[in-house]
Amino acid sequence: MKQKKHSIFYDLKVNRTKWLMLLPSALILILMCYIPMGGIVLAFKNFNYHDGIFGSPWVGFDNFEFFIKSGKIWSITKNTILYNILFLILGTFFAIMCAILLAELTNKFFKRLTQSLMFLPYFISWVVVGAFIYSLFNYEFGAINTLLEAFGKKPIDVYSNPAAWIPILAAASVFKGVGYSTTMYLASIMSIDEELYEAASIDGATMWQKIWNITLPCIRPTIVILFLLAIGTIMKGDFQMFWQVTGNNPMVYEATDVIDTYVTRSMLSMQEYGMTAAVGFYQSVFSFILIMIANTIVKKVEPDYSLF
Repeated sequence: MKQKKHSIFYDLKVNRTKWLMLLPSALILILMCYIPMGGIVLAFKNFNYHDGIFGSPWVGFDNFEFFIKSGKIWSITKNTILYNILFLILGTFFAIMCAILLAELTNKFFKRLTQSLMFLPYFISWVVVGAFIYSLFNYEFGAINTLLEAFGKKPIDVYSNPAAWIPILAAASVFKGVGYSTTMYLASIMSIDEELYEAASIDGATMWQKIWNITLPCIRPTIVILFLLAIGTIMKGDFQMFWQVTGNNPMVYEATDVIDTYVTRSMLSMQEYGMTAAVGFYQSVFSFILIMIANTIVKKVEPDYSLF
């Protein structure tokens, strides 16, 4: 028998409690994400305070031309994408590994304590992380250089060596974000039917065989979905991390300058609102294209795991 379709008003009446629970999140999403999208028009205008956003004169694609001719578009885009890919790969690997190790722990107290300690860095400010890294790598009194000098080695000048910041930023990203990601993968592992593991134990499977043949295939949908969601932010650098950890050091811009830090410096020095809006528009369009490409590939390989 074909099920009768009801109108949206009928659903609002029957499920009004659920809709009311959804209302605060929907309002925040509209206020913080959709309404500010009207500011995109700044990318095509020569903004001035007298005329405001909608009264300022149109300049077409002049703001995009200014950004392209600045000579930074390739380097900052490359840095943003490559860093985010590196963070995504390392973050996913360590999060899955930590989630599996936590799931295998039998002592509940130790398990909860370890999970809490892993999650703690997520709440630490990037300012604190930057100060910690400065204390480690400072050329004159940093802990690592002090140790090297104690063993008769030459100190390392990290703050004038752009290449050194690639592993440092990768380690900082993993340190701060792995606890949060581990929680999501651990929740996915906990939802796996225990009978699968019991049947594997009866068949004589080892722990690694259970992980490879049961755990990883069962959490694959979670991995794919989180990967697709992360693709949407691959053009957006973590401004706080790149700005605070490196101390906005001009000597390492070559390896650490991303779109967000470049836009911030442009705003502080030139106050070109149109150009910065054009860069933001460029980020959004590029991210949308990447999401569509990734989702199309996943839909062809594993249709059940795609976002839409």
